[in-house]
Amino acid sequence: MFCPRCGQQQATDSMRFCSHCGFSMEGVMHLLAHGGMLPQYQPQGEKTISPRRKGVKQGALLMLIGAILVPILGVMSGFAPGRLENVFAFFAALSAIICFVGGPLRMLFAAIFEEAAAPSRFVPMSGYAPPTISVPPVGPARITALPPESVNTAGPWSARPHTAEIVQPHSVTDSTTRLLEKPEPEGD
Repeated sequence: MFCPRCGQQQATDSMRFCSHCGFSMEGVMHLLAHGGMLPQYQPQGEKTISPRRKGVKQGALLMLIGAILVPILGVMSGFAPGRLENVFAFFAALSAIICFVGGPLRMLFAAIFEEAAAPSRFVPMSGYAPPTISVPPVGPARITALPPESVNTAGPWSARPHTAEIVQPHSVTDSTTRLLEKPEPEGD
């Protein structure tokens, strides 16, 4: 397989990235596996919510209703006169038990015992058929293959320089030291 960006031949067909330019080869592998077409999701019929998801939603909704209903009934019991106060307090306690115990139990039951949604499948589009290549009847049969090995699309490779042969540059202080080493004139 050759990289579509730089033309570098890959060592194996299972490489995920081009070794020369780093291009992601996964899309190329999918294209080759599906005859030049990317697989696309096609929903089959109407989308329905799974019983598991529906049960979890019901449990969450029950807890949300309890979070709203219990404080309202509690406030109403505080402002209600006489026996009406006891009625509101009873319904506040009853709704707290039903919503805050029943909600998580409904979610737990749905998560454990109810069925999940069927996994969605990716299928290639059926509207496209790859074109057929006709072989000319006259002359030798043409074989369609990769280019010959003599064609090298990668740039020329140069050998590494021998860094041990490079001479270290002189220090700036070398010339200053030489100036200090000059003999003083003999005039004494």
